[in-house]
Amino acid sequence: MSSLDAVSALSGTAASSAAAARERLGQKDFIELMLAQFRNQDPLKPLDGTEFIGQLAQFSTVTGIEDMGTSLKSLADSLRSEQMLAGAALVGRQVLVPSSRAVLGEAGDVSGAVEAPEGVQQVLVTVRDAAGQIVRQMTVEAAEGLVDFRWDGITDAGRRAPPGNYSFGAIASGGGRSVSLPLMFNDQVRSVTLDTSGKQLLLNTTHHGPVQLADVRRIG
Repeated sequence: MSSLDAVSALSGTAASSAAAARERLGQKDFIELMLAQFRNQDPLKPLDGTEFIGQLAQFSTVTGIEDMGTSLKSLADSLRSEQMLAGAALVGRQVLVPSSRAVLGEAGDVSGAVEAPEGVQQVLVTVRDAAGQIVRQMTVEAAEGLVDFRWDGITDAGRRAPPGNYSFGAIASGGGRSVSLPLMFNDQVRSVTLDTSGKQLLLNTTHHGPVQLADVRRIG
C-alpha cells in the first residue's frame, strides 16, 4: 500500500468515526453548537432564536422518551425479579390446578375439587383407568362454590387400584338438571420459572407440569 493510500484509508476511518460521534451527540453538545452558531452569526442576518428553542424542546422530548424507555425496562426487570422471588415462596406448597387427570401413587389418595354452580345438591365424580374403564364412582354433597372430593384409591370392587394415571369426570345435579363440571386437583410445586415471554410465572408441579400462577385456584 502506498503512503497516499494509507493516508486516504486513515482519513476514511477518521471520517467514519466523526460521523459516528455526530450520531451520538447529546443535549449538552446540541446546546454548545447552538451557542457557537449564535456567536458566529451574521449581524446583518440574525438567526431566529425561536426556531432554536423549538429544536431544543424537540430534542429534550426525544431524550426524555428514551430515558423513560430505559426506566421502564429497568422497572420491568425489577418486577420480574420480584415475581420470581415471590414464586420461590410457593415451592413445596400444595396448589389446586385445573386438570381432568391425576396420578395415584403406591399409597395415599387423590384429592381435588370442582366449582359448583348455584342450585347444585350433589356431584357425581367418576374415576376411569387408562383403558377408559370406570373404577370408582363417588357422590359428593355440594353447595355453591368450591366442592372438595377425595379418592382413597379403592375401586368399587373394594380393592386398591394400581398406581398410575387416572381420568376424572364430574356431573353436578340439582333443580331437575345435570351439568358437567371442570375439575381441579391438588399438586405440589417443585420449582418456578418464567415463560418464554418473561411475563408469566409458571409453577412446575409434580404431576401436572407447568401451570400458570393465574390458573391456580387455591394455595394450601
